[in-house]
Amino acid sequence: MLFRQIWDTRLAQYAYLIGCQATGEAIIVDPERDIDTYLEIAEQEGLVITAAVDTHIHADYLSGLREFAERGVKVYASDEGDADWKYEWLIGSSYNYQLVKHADEFKMGNIKFTVVHSPGHTPEHVAFLVTDMGGGADRPMGLLSGDFVFVGDLGRPDLLESAAGVQGVMEPSARMLYASVQEFLKLDDFIQIWPAHGAGSACGKALGAIPQSTVGYERVFNSAIGAAIRGEDEFVETILDGQPEPPMYFARMKRDNKLGPKVLGTMPQPKHLFLEDLKKLSGNMDVVVLDTRLDRSAFMARHLPGSLYAGFNKSFNTAAGSVIEENVPIYLIVEEEHLEEAVRDLVRIGLDQIEGYATPATLEAYADHGYEMASIREIHIDELNGVMAKEDVVVLDVRNKAEHDPAHVPGSANIAYTRLWLRRDEVPAGTKAIHCVSGGRSAVSSALLARLGHDVIYINGEFAAWNAKPENMAASKSPQLASL
Repeated sequence: MLFRQIWDTRLAQYAYLIGCQATGEAIIVDPERDIDTYLEIAEQEGLVITAAVDTHIHADYLSGLREFAERGVKVYASDEGDADWKYEWLIGSSYNYQLVKHADEFKMGNIKFTVVHSPGHTPEHVAFLVTDMGGGADRPMGLLSGDFVFVGDLGRPDLLESAAGVQGVMEPSARMLYASVQEFLKLDDFIQIWPAHGAGSACGKALGAIPQSTVGYERVFNSAIGAAIRGEDEFVETILDGQPEPPMYFARMKRDNKLGPKVLGTMPQPKHLFLEDLKKLSGNMDVVVLDTRLDRSAFMARHLPGSLYAGFNKSFNTAAGSVIEENVPIYLIVEEEHLEEAVRDLVRIGLDQIEGYATPATLEAYADHGYEMASIREIHIDELNGVMAKEDVVVLDVRNKAEHDPAHVPGSANIAYTRLWLRRDEVPAGTKAIHCVSGGRSAVSSALLARLGHDVIYINGEFAAWNAKPENMAASKSPQLASL
């Protein structure tokens, strides 16, 4: 058996290529939408992908299952859960597919896959026990656990309510997850755990950075599983407490993966923009200019009017998906060497209309030619107290609520940056001084609010250092004066 774990740094997502060398076949598990990556890996290994499978209807990226189905590859998908959580694009289609339920088995070459219904994160979620029959095994060696069991955590059960807007399902989902854990604990300790996400994913709150684990290790050291061992009520309280606000685009991913992602086919090929092209985009609110420069201060100093900001780092998908709506033409400010990767990242979250790009050097040349540029006032967090004393400003904290509540600037309002677009009507009036932990999230938020016409001050610098100063420490932990 050949086993390849394929890691997407920005989405903190694992896909799996499992192959049977005896027959030359391979299956891909939880693929992302741009499937050429997996086809190339399979070809390098001398295998042909003959099957593809999803563990559940994903919230954080568009699945590649339909892309494989379009190519005639047999796809497997869950038939568990209620009528609201079925793969509607598959049912009754002409695709080569099989819907599976708990305890169903199927083979790919000499490898057997056994379906394990594991609801909680989502009602239809299934995991797959993998048995290498070609190697002589009669018991499974591993569990493709999807978003059920992670290294150090469990898949969050609140997303159907907090992201997809299905009211009243958060606690019942947590209790379903509790029941799933009880079944998980019956598995042999030696079984390996192959999760769909690692540290950095928004699908849990405490995921480990180790790529795989075992049932026995998680039984002992996974704190969420520990709470489930101690009792159902404690588990429900523990698993729901402190979950971060989900990115705006999660609801759209749930919808599209359920109804069927648009067939991608080939990757977008944005055209190279020059000075006259930028002039046409300046201040155009019918399109999005997404500036990806890593230098946040350079963006604040001068950028194309109306630009949004998402630095090209590990949070790029989350930031872009939280401030850009679907079906809007997108133009990138991006280094040439990062263009293809940035396009892939956007495509993976359904932002397909990437029409053009300009490099930061082109943007600087545009500014040097005297064309109009916009700027956002920037201060260091050490200047905040002075600004608050002299000016009429509202401090907007764009960290998650779980970060804000223990320590915050007195009187600050709180809206997580991942929900700021959706809650834009709740943004307080007046000049907003915007901060987060170190300046990354507040940069994204400052650009968004400036585009919406707000007067903003971008706060750069480390909140922890500000909070550690004696004159700020006591005040920052005082009761919140303004809550949104």
